[in-house]
Amino acid sequence: MKPFHAKFIGEASDKEASRMARYAASAICGLMFLLVFPDLASAQRISGQVHYADNGQAAFNVPVRCVGTATNTQIVTDRSGRFVCNVAAGHYTVTIEAPGYIREEQSVDIFDSNATEFMTFRLRADPRKPVVTADPNAPPEANAEFQKAEAVAAGKIEEEIRHLEKAVSIYPKFVQAELKLGTAYMDLQQWDKAEQALRKTLEIDPKVANAFFALGEVYLRQKKYDQAEKVMQDGLAIETHSAQAHLTLARIYWEKVAGVKDEAQWRPPLEKSYEEVKQSLALDPNLAAAHLLKGNLLFKVRRAEDAQHEFEEYLRLDPKGQYADQTRALVEKIKKALAGQKP
Repeated sequence: MKPFHAKFIGEASDKEASRMARYAASAICGLMFLLVFPDLASAQRISGQVHYADNGQAAFNVPVRCVGTATNTQIVTDRSGRFVCNVAAGHYTVTIEAPGYIREEQSVDIFDSNATEFMTFRLRADPRKPVVTADPNAPPEANAEFQKAEAVAAGKIEEEIRHLEKAVSIYPKFVQAELKLGTAYMDLQQWDKAEQALRKTLEIDPKVANAFFALGEVYLRQKKYDQAEKVMQDGLAIETHSAQAHLTLARIYWEKVAGVKDEAQWRPPLEKSYEEVKQSLALDPNLAAAHLLKGNLLFKVRRAEDAQHEFEEYLRLDPKGQYADQTRALVEKIKKALAGQKP
């Protein structure tokens, strides 16, 4: 998704099939310590990302099952194809099983109390299953249109939308098609149509957390901050372990007070933003955009050295990101400013 602008250096978000927004920023300010925020305690977790092997797109809304010593749970991937499973010490197997694709499985042993494991999956089409039934209750014609949309090459969004619109016209309760239709409209920045499709998704199934998360992104782009906050909180009440969702909520609080001069007004939302971005990084320490936003938040309160660390972590994780050059320049300015303060 194309970037949009705020007052500070932007955070580059992961692309879904991966349609997440970004922030922008610039400025350097005086250096003085204002706030200390306690860090979240680390926990054992297995996280990962799923892509389609044929086109490299992130696999959105794909079931992920984590089974092992202390858990037996199924979650779904977010719009960047990511997932997180909180676990305890023991042996675990993570299975990705999407209709029409070869089953993928990886196992890991977790011993350290603060261990995190990151897995990467690439889904390959199963030649034995050329026809995928996305919804067993949908008529064959609707499923056929859905599969045509799935087969569309990356970037041909209008063609994808045509097939998805046909699918939901044939079968109006087609949750997967309606959800993908909403995110496709988001790619085209047709926010009203995206909102309509995502609202329809939630009418069909009010427990689809990813529909809440995508709708929150829509409202954020429209600067409807109160509505964005509410739907993100509704989604997180269903699925608490989405790092990307916590990051989106953090961005909502950040953007809500962009340009506000009065510290008494901007500080409470930015404290909320900081808590959410910490949650995001606790769930996925490799989420580059979260490190960039955290750096912005620290820089805002003049914690320059801590901000520098987050900016450098962002650059390590995403060295060719859209805001990498801006971030490097800012890091150099911070280094010079800090060096000038030393006796």
